[in-house]
Amino acid sequence: MATSEAGAAVNGAHRADDPSRPILEQIADKWSMTVLAVLSEPRRFNEIKRQLEGVTQRVLTQTLRRLERNGMIRRQVLPTSPVGVEYSLTRLGESLRGPFSQLHTWAVDNTDEIRAHQREYDRRMLDCRAPLPPVVAPIPPDGLSAGRPSRL
Repeated sequence: MATSEAGAAVNGAHRADDPSRPILEQIADKWSMTVLAVLSEPRRFNEIKRQLEGVTQRVLTQTLRRLERNGMIRRQVLPTSPVGVEYSLTRLGESLRGPFSQLHTWAVDNTDEIRAHQREYDRRMLDCRAPLPPVVAPIPPDGLSAGRPSRL
């Protein structure tokens, strides 16, 4: 793809009607990317689940179905008793490993700087929310409230 075509493709993904938008949203989903990373070799459901701390069975099932529907993974029923299922990357899913690896490397390389920015931002937000000292109106030289008639 030429550079101008690549730029147009990226810019078009911001539109709600762009057909690549749902695919980009799934690829950016935290569970999709971690499943693709875990599938460096074919694995059964429970093997995948054990490696993904915090994922529920329901969310993992939904993620695997979306990845299969989009052609990123293959689901193969194994002729075992009880019946087993194994998941593996397709050629398309395998093609994401390079870009994902680069993104992961970038995140690791920049973690300290990003965390420093987060701490600075959080500090600024706390400073903005700190209660302000009470406003004390200056007392006019005559001792009377400014703009109010005295009640003498």
